[in-house]
Amino acid sequence: MANLEKGNSKLLNAWAFYDWANSVYSLVIASAIFPIFYGALFKIRGVSYIDVFGTTLKSTALISFVTAAAFLLVAFISPLLSGIADYVGNKKNFMKFFCYLGALSCIAMYWFSLEHIYYSLIAYFFGLVGFWGSLVFYNSYLPDIAFPDQQDKISAKGFSIGYIGSVLLLIVNLAMVMKPEFFGITGTSGEASMKAMRYSFVMVGIWWISFSQYTYYYLPKGNKGHKVTKAVVFNGFHELKKVWYLLEHNVQLKRFLGSFFVYGMAVQTVMIIAVYFGEQEISWKSDSEKTTGLIISILVIQLVAILGANLTSKASEKFGNITTLIFLNCIWAVLCVVAFFVTSPIEFYMTAGFVGLVMGGIQALSRSTYSKMLPETDDTASFFSFYDVSEKIGIVIGMCLYGIIDQVTGSPRYSIVFLGLFFVTGIFLLSRVKRKIIIAL
Repeated sequence: MANLEKGNSKLLNAWAFYDWANSVYSLVIASAIFPIFYGALFKIRGVSYIDVFGTTLKSTALISFVTAAAFLLVAFISPLLSGIADYVGNKKNFMKFFCYLGALSCIAMYWFSLEHIYYSLIAYFFGLVGFWGSLVFYNSYLPDIAFPDQQDKISAKGFSIGYIGSVLLLIVNLAMVMKPEFFGITGTSGEASMKAMRYSFVMVGIWWISFSQYTYYYLPKGNKGHKVTKAVVFNGFHELKKVWYLLEHNVQLKRFLGSFFVYGMAVQTVMIIAVYFGEQEISWKSDSEKTTGLIISILVIQLVAILGANLTSKASEKFGNITTLIFLNCIWAVLCVVAFFVTSPIEFYMTAGFVGLVMGGIQALSRSTYSKMLPETDDTASFFSFYDVSEKIGIVIGMCLYGIIDQVTGSPRYSIVFLGLFFVTGIFLLSRVKRKIIIAL
């Protein structure tokens, strides 16, 4: 383990490189290959509904509810674990644990099937828990390794290299799915493509574990060196109480968290269900065109997001963080309304391009804005657990609302429009945060 000072470029780059390692999960598993694979399983069986958990659920509603359950677990355990991590000073070990849990769960998804739906959903469930659990500790490192004037730039850099790395793997996976014979994958055309998707899940797990080692080598272990005792188990609750007390006396930070809770709910929900929407609602000419089109749309989003994250960083320098976030929320609200009328592939591609432009920007800027608003403290993991908990609970609500509306109406279009209301609310709440405080920090 290297011991580098705060602000050191090598340390900053090592921190940002974790985005390269773990972003393949959010792209290949959460956004691209798995949604297509999941939809294909139901199409092969010739059904859209499945009997599970004692009821009959639509395929997309089922995955929405399981996703919500995973985020609910992360929201519950992250404050406790982050409090312990800050007290003991071993948050890197916690980050590693969730990283390996998520990566190994991705590998286990190789055996995902409707015949063994409970095992399959467990693998999917813990993949989500591992990914988002590791991010709690990853994000909490930002104020530890970077000074305030470095945080916008390095946060955007993390998202950017994450997009690049995940796109590279997705291109390989796309080639495997479209031309499986070139990779020695046997079977009929459909069988070979499904095998290629399963191999993609394994590749994600291996990629995630392998590239994260560079980050772990340079990241500091933690801020303290206290030993684990019985009392430490309850330390997380004390940390939450302390953070809540500080929030009560930090009006601007509390207002920002409130706005982030609302618009973050909509951002993450739209990103998670985008491919499920495209798989069901777009008029593709054939299954082959659908698979290619959906993956191409995701590639478009990721590539444009690189530009979006950097443009947003530059815009925040000129106009301030809050003003820029308000503008991004306006674009998101418009896109939700537009999505209701999207039916053709070309319209889907165009919408995907605009989503990419504002997706990376709003994520990177939200993270760095919160980081710069934090009071001087060593307990950064506890503060970031509040940030992450608000995001996770928001996603739970968003995914449940999406699943319920989809289950009742049979179409996700109404769910997307409903989410637009959260962006409008986010605009109002952000307008209550003083812009000069953000610019001055």
